[in-house]
Amino acid sequence: MTAGEKAKAKTEQAEGKAEEALGKATGNGRMAAEGQARKSTGDAREAKEKTKDAFRH
Repeated sequence: MTAGEKAKAKTEQAEGKAEEALGKATGNGRMAAEGQARKSTGDAREAKEKTKDAFRH
């Protein structure tokens, strides 16, 4: 996994988790859903990079 893509995935995961928690704490369902979506995007990006790495070695 390239360092840039790994950092991007981790950033998306962290931002999504924080946004989801804030949305739940404030009762804002839309914010919680958007945070969960962002977190899922980061998870998917990380999985894609791990798959690419597995085929490189």
